[in-house]
Amino acid sequence: MTVVESFHADHGAVFTERGGRRYPLHFGRPERTHRAVRNAVGVIEAPYGVVSVTGEDRVEYVDNVVSNRVPGEDGRGVYALLCDPQGGIVTDLYVYNAGERLLLFTAPGHAEPIAADWSEKTFIQDVTIEAASDEFAVFGVHGPTSTEKIGSVFNRGAPDGTLVFDRGEIADVGVTVIAGDDPLGEESYEVVCRAAEAERVLSGLLTFGMGAAPFGLATWESLALEAGTPLFPGELEGRIPNVVGVRNAVDFEKGCFVGQEVVSRVENRGQPSKRLVGLTCEALPEPGAAVFDGDSSVGEVTRAAESPVLESAIAFAFVPFDLESEALSVRVGGEEVSAERVELPFVEGSGRSARLPDY
Repeated sequence: MTVVESFHADHGAVFTERGGRRYPLHFGRPERTHRAVRNAVGVIEAPYGVVSVTGEDRVEYVDNVVSNRVPGEDGRGVYALLCDPQGGIVTDLYVYNAGERLLLFTAPGHAEPIAADWSEKTFIQDVTIEAASDEFAVFGVHGPTSTEKIGSVFNRGAPDGTLVFDRGEIADVGVTVIAGDDPLGEESYEVVCRAAEAERVLSGLLTFGMGAAPFGLATWESLALEAGTPLFPGELEGRIPNVVGVRNAVDFEKGCFVGQEVVSRVENRGQPSKRLVGLTCEALPEPGAAVFDGDSSVGEVTRAAESPVLESAIAFAFVPFDLESEALSVRVGGEEVSAERVELPFVEGSGRSARLPDY
């Protein structure tokens, strides 16, 4: 369950499961909530697993494993990937330097396996690695008025920057507020607190100062698609970073990390074999639906949704990198329907996703 399941239930939540935990899927009328976040501000319980890494060698240890350079300064974070030896993405994660420990926010269900695997590989290094998912709650605040929202409830004011954070209070509870990287294409923050105090913090975020709408994973996913943000597992799992275009997650100069040899080889080649593109479609395709250029199958859809803003079906698809055609088709219900390749993001908001595919 979530750390505040009864609170969500009292607000009419319909639940789904991610990584062995229950999270709100929606609170009724997700399309209306979608527009509320686009136009003002919404709050979601972020579905993260959490790994805690302590010890003198904590920065060096994690830096040698993940794809991006781990910050050495308290109050800073970075978006990164954990890859397998063939360069395929195992999970995406945020790494935050919280002073005497690093906190890693992973995809749900991944914190415990990562902590167990890494603990067996510490050898002589001074690190202690523990799963800490039950210790924390994380709430995302997204929308064009999210800065004003945070400013109205957080005693330190909204932090300025990207993946930087301040410590202070909301509703007389100690919290950490992180300036986000705008995965929904809107200004964003994340609020971290102890799980035992999560309900007070969430209540404060929704009702103190400026009002905010609660939203669930259905709205999160449709907003992220409009913003052009690849998600785990849909676009990321098993693919190399170059193909997905998440260059903000890779430091190509930092040297060795797991899978680095493959990632660097593709980088030095100049372009990957495939790329992630956006499609507008005459009908809504399912994930895995074939994409056609004329009579030739050239790719497949990873994720699709009806965009409440555009009032049309939109989709992500992987296609050959050098495909020039913009007029394509997708298979829906056994038939081919027209699709048009478009520039990402589908919708411009108050922010720009740092994960927008970049080649």
